[in-house]
Amino acid sequence: MNNIIAPYLFDQFNLNLEIAGALGSLFGLMNIFARSVGGMVSDITADKYGMRGRLWALWIIQTAEGALCIAMGLLYTSLPATLVVMIFFSLFVQMAEGASYAVVPYISKRSLGICAGFIGAGGNAGSTITQAIFFKGAYTTHVGITYMGIMIIAVTLLCIPIYFPMWGGMFCGPKEGATESDYYLADFTEEEKAAGMAASVQKFALEAASERAAVHRVPAKSDEKESAV
Repeated sequence: MNNIIAPYLFDQFNLNLEIAGALGSLFGLMNIFARSVGGMVSDITADKYGMRGRLWALWIIQTAEGALCIAMGLLYTSLPATLVVMIFFSLFVQMAEGASYAVVPYISKRSLGICAGFIGAGGNAGSTITQAIFFKGAYTTHVGITYMGIMIIAVTLLCIPIYFPMWGGMFCGPKEGATESDYYLADFTEEEKAAGMAASVQKFALEAASERAAVHRVPAKSDEKESAV
C-alpha cells in the first residue's frame, strides 16, 4: 500500500503530486504507535484467555483490516471517505503486525530466530506477490485494492488451524496433560538436555505458563513445586 497510495490519490482524485504525497504519508504515520496498540490488545486478551485470546485478537484485527481495505476500494469516488478509511485501514494493518509478533515468541523457543525471520520475510514476499497480482495493470487500482482486502480476509482464516497442545487454538481447548515443558523441550535430544543446553528453554517454558487461560493457571507456588519435581 505504501507503494501505491500516493499515485492512486494523484490519479484517482486529480490532486497535485505534493498534496497526494502528503496525504499518502498518513498511511505510514500510523507506524508511530499502532503496532504497539496491536501488541497491547493481544496482551489484554491474553490476560484472561491466554494464547487463545491472542489468536482471536489477531484474527479479529486482521479481518477488520481486510474489511477496511475493501471499503477503501469501494469508496473510490469520494476523497474524504477514502482518506478516513485509509487511516483506519493503516491503523489495523500496523495493529495486526503487533498482534502477530505477540504470538511469534511462543512458536519455538529454540528456533525463535528462524521463525521470526520466516514471518518477517513472508510479509515482504506477500507484499511483492500482492503488488504483482493486483497492481501491475490487470485491474484498475481501486478494484485491486478491493480484491486485496478480500485476499486479506481469506488469508487470515489461516489463524484457525493454529494450535498449541498446552493452550489450545481458536476453537479447541488444550490437550489434556500437555505442558509447556513437553512442548518446548521436544526440540532437544536427551543428550542435549543432560548437557544443560535446554536450561534456558526450561525456564522459558515455566514462564510461558502465563499463556494459559486464566481458569487453567496454576498459582506460582504450585508451579515452583512442579518444576522442582
